[in-house]
Amino acid sequence: MADNNNNMKRESRRDYHGRRPSSGHLWIRIIKWIFLLIFLIVISGIGLFAFYAKDAPNISQDQLQSGKSSSLYTNNGKFLLSLGSEKRIYVKNKDIPQQLKDAVVSVEDKRFYKDKLGVDPIRIIGSMLTNAKSNSIAAGGSTITQQLVKLTVFSTAASQRTLKRKAQEAWLAMKVQHEFSKDQILEFYINKVFMNYGNYGMGTASNYYYGKPLSKLDLAQTALIAGMPNAPVAYDPYLYPQKAKYRRDIVLKTMLQNDKITKAEYNQAVAEPISKGLKSHRNNNESKLRKIDDPYIKEVISEVKSKGFDPYHDNLKITINIDQKAQNKLYELANNGSVPFTNNKMQIGATVVDPNNGHVVAILGGRHLPSVQLGLDRAVQTGRSTGSSIKPVLDYAPAIQYLNWSTAKMIDDSKYVYPGTNIQLYDWDNKYDGMMTMRHALEQSRNVPAVKTLAEVGVKRASAFARRMGVNVSPKSGLSVAIGANASSLQMTGAYSAFATMGVYHKPQFVSKIETPDGLTRNYDSNGVRVMKKSTAYMITDMLKGVNKRGSGTNAKIADLYQAGKTGTVKYSDEDLAKYPSYNSTPKDSWFVGYTRSYVMGVWTGYDNLKDGTISGIGQQSAQLMYKSMMTYLMNNKPNLDWKQPSSVVRAKIVNNSNPPELATSGGTWQLFVRGHAPAGIGNSPASYDEDDEETDTSSDNTGTTPSSSRTAVTQSSSSRENGSSSQSNSSQRASSSQRRTQSSSTQQSSSTRKPEEESHERNDDSDND
Repeated sequence: MADNNNNMKRESRRDYHGRRPSSGHLWIRIIKWIFLLIFLIVISGIGLFAFYAKDAPNISQDQLQSGKSSSLYTNNGKFLLSLGSEKRIYVKNKDIPQQLKDAVVSVEDKRFYKDKLGVDPIRIIGSMLTNAKSNSIAAGGSTITQQLVKLTVFSTAASQRTLKRKAQEAWLAMKVQHEFSKDQILEFYINKVFMNYGNYGMGTASNYYYGKPLSKLDLAQTALIAGMPNAPVAYDPYLYPQKAKYRRDIVLKTMLQNDKITKAEYNQAVAEPISKGLKSHRNNNESKLRKIDDPYIKEVISEVKSKGFDPYHDNLKITINIDQKAQNKLYELANNGSVPFTNNKMQIGATVVDPNNGHVVAILGGRHLPSVQLGLDRAVQTGRSTGSSIKPVLDYAPAIQYLNWSTAKMIDDSKYVYPGTNIQLYDWDNKYDGMMTMRHALEQSRNVPAVKTLAEVGVKRASAFARRMGVNVSPKSGLSVAIGANASSLQMTGAYSAFATMGVYHKPQFVSKIETPDGLTRNYDSNGVRVMKKSTAYMITDMLKGVNKRGSGTNAKIADLYQAGKTGTVKYSDEDLAKYPSYNSTPKDSWFVGYTRSYVMGVWTGYDNLKDGTISGIGQQSAQLMYKSMMTYLMNNKPNLDWKQPSSVVRAKIVNNSNPPELATSGGTWQLFVRGHAPAGIGNSPASYDEDDEETDTSSDNTGTTPSSSRTAVTQSSSSRENGSSSQSNSSQRASSSQRRTQSSSTQQSSSTRKPEEESHERNDDSDND
């Protein structure tokens, strides 16, 4: 019995061990699962690669051989010009020196002749490890073939570095590798790369920098040419010789490491000065068209780059908003004597915009433009004060928008000292005219009413309003900003566009569409954004019509044209006058910004340097005369349309200087009110409104002055009337810092006295409540 039990136990142990899996079998299972997982990943990767690759663009030999420069087209599809300025010198394979081939291959893709795919897995893995260590894109994994494909049909923008794009790039690289020889691929690449200053291809660059063909370059010069495509601007031997030498020496080192040169050759080449053999740096002689369009092209390039593309590398088709005839006319007016200037050194910057879509129609970077690419563009300089042209944007429009002021609002033009300072504010005539309507204050560009208006609104609230219209004013600014803020003609033109469109702002745009070689199309036109109520825009426009008729902008008046506008002048600071006392009583800068329903134009005039002169004589009218000539040309074939009064605005004839406003039974002045905020008993006047009637009838609205003195003021030159509206010598600048200390308390006080309905309008200022 005992033996039977023992036998049964032994059999049970054997059965147990027989059923228990061995450790070897477990590892086999794990390995199988790992291989299965890898297989699935590979299959998925191949599937995803195939999915992306099927949509890859076509690529032909013509494309591979073609230049790389982007092309500009007008909105009607007409070719304008290519960004590449130099005629490309295409170098055939037989004429490419072996030394250059060795340099390019050594620094860009040392396994170029060995790889059979067109992609280099070893290099890709190596670059991934390098980038992982540096936590950035420190090394590239692309072969020369991949770079050629990218330069031919893809954008080089960082935003386009997607998995899909990489898959398509690899697929096309394999196709190119299969269809073309190594020598052909290298030939295509050497002739396609961008080499700065509008040069494409190393043959072109050799002629540009050294004035000789590639075959005549020495080793050091060849190495520089081979290394530049990596960053052609950064390695510019003219501007950045140390960086250029650094890159050249890297190329030489790789050539030494790849046994393409001897140690002695290396030592001799690295010792060679980077300047040896370089031609004197020259500016290209531009065609007349390129010269006229240069400021516009400069802004196009800047805008394209801001959208994530590289106009010099991405082979783009760029549709721009230029009206070439208008651009030509603007340049002609500034340079052919049609518009008078004080002297030849007096400068100008101007911008013309279509307010209905934000398209920049034309731009003027200055007078007597030099033959240089991408030169100074004064139309976009933001370091100059706008003078009184800022008043509608920063002072009066916010007062209507937030405080529901009428054009009959009475403001006291009296002695004024900036809060917290001992600095007194003066007007152009160094006197004060007493109580006057907002309409009269804006037409005659009185300073004290403008500053008092901004104080009522509050700088913080007004700056937010201006910022939505593209004009950046710090909310911490002092009250002196009411009569002058730094902005460009482009920004001011954009801001006034919102008045022209009854409150809808379109950001000024130079580019309407970008098309890439792989079929990507980006459209940049927009519907605009409402930045103010219709009532605000209409009431500002109605007042600015008077600036041209009887105010500070009479020199810009165009007979029978519905238009509005505002002047702006800036005085010299005390420091400026200490250096040039003769500049006293003349403006430092002179502006005019005007508009119709079809176009808005902003003009700045002045000098680049203080020593160049001052705006005197007829030059004080140059800004207005430029506007008048250009707007006359622009509106020649456009309908002359007036602005339609919105239902949210009430128009009535008001007794002059009445406070509160009273309906006039005879005489009086046409004034506008925000519906719901007019005094009791004032509604739309039964009398029919006539602009000519208003023009003659408002002669008695010369508040605070005698009839004789007011007639004298109106007949003075518009530049004298406006002169000194900004800057106040140096007093406004000194006032700013002191005002900031008191700004907070005054703003709080202003806010606390607002009516409930005013708070409501502020919260809903972006909606169209009209």
